[in-house]
Amino acid sequence: MVALARKTLIYEWRRFLPAMLAVGFAGLLQLLQLALVLGIFGATSVYITGSSADVWVGFPGTQSVGSGRSIDANVESRILMDPAVTRVEPYEWIDGDWRGTGDTGGVSVFVSGIDPTADGLMFSKVLPPELRARLAEPDAVIVDRADLDKLGVAPGHTATINGQRVRVVGVSSGLRGLGGINVIASLETARQLDTDNADNGPTYLVAKLRDPTQADTVAARLRGGSAFGPYTTWSAANFARISVLYWLFDTGAGAGVLFLAGIVFLVGAVITSQTLVGAVQGSVREYATLNALGVGVGALRKVVLEQAFWVGALGLLGATVLGVLLLLLARSQDVPVVLGPLAAIACIALVMGQAAVSGMAAMRSMRRIDPATLLR
Repeated sequence: MVALARKTLIYEWRRFLPAMLAVGFAGLLQLLQLALVLGIFGATSVYITGSSADVWVGFPGTQSVGSGRSIDANVESRILMDPAVTRVEPYEWIDGDWRGTGDTGGVSVFVSGIDPTADGLMFSKVLPPELRARLAEPDAVIVDRADLDKLGVAPGHTATINGQRVRVVGVSSGLRGLGGINVIASLETARQLDTDNADNGPTYLVAKLRDPTQADTVAARLRGGSAFGPYTTWSAANFARISVLYWLFDTGAGAGVLFLAGIVFLVGAVITSQTLVGAVQGSVREYATLNALGVGVGALRKVVLEQAFWVGALGLLGATVLGVLLLLLARSQDVPVVLGPLAAIACIALVMGQAAVSGMAAMRSMRRIDPATLLR
């Protein structure tokens, strides 16, 4: 009976082709949507994941990097007293109004003030040392290449942020954020661009540890200390997770994307189950003949389940090939897409689960299998 399932798919492939296309299309939608969700909302933590800091220090209650408030600069001495810490550097976050030379009007930007030295922690995974070194020049900034048109500038051009002149000394990739455009500057330049008189210290302090695997333990040990004013600490992984979850679940954008993902799953499951049910119903007389020859209904149901498995597997194979091509195209156009191994496995399991549910729905049509139908 196992061979029967495969032979049926081979000799009657036209009957099962719509089901394969339905599974493949549903799988492709889920794959691309998952990659977009991870890419778009993962951009909210690019400040953390693109840096090599192990522990972050900021204002208590901060839900994402962009909602930080200034802390007392003296906290740095408290962090350096811990023997597990090898390096601490400040990080400035400033909201800015960009006005370029092009006809773009005012553009909201997020200015990140970082240490421009070659061994700086912030954006160490995104900015190469030779590009970081250019930030040491007065009024120098770096932007993502995908944002040049929005900012109305090109490398070497000048613009203003909060009324202060800046010059684009280089472009990079992987700096795109959610809700605004990221602009990288040195700490000195960023402080000159800060127009908020209430900012009397860095927005964050970032620390490098001797043993990065102890980040959670060290963060817990450093957390709290009224002598230096209010502040708290997070491990880099924990802070990145907090930022992504905030944008994903606590904002309207995240809720809308999750709702759409649920709709895509339901529509895919319905379409797949209906096409597979139709394919099974088209073989009712053949199954009735086998039943008349002594093949039990239970064995025939196993055939249907295996057909559903192969339909799901073949549809998923086509979706994977096309999905990889589309993801490569998206990355070439600077569309934020991310798909790791765990996410890919989850997507595969979801698609195969749809096929299994569809197979069980198709099994309900087996109740119509009756040798008596051969006499009609």
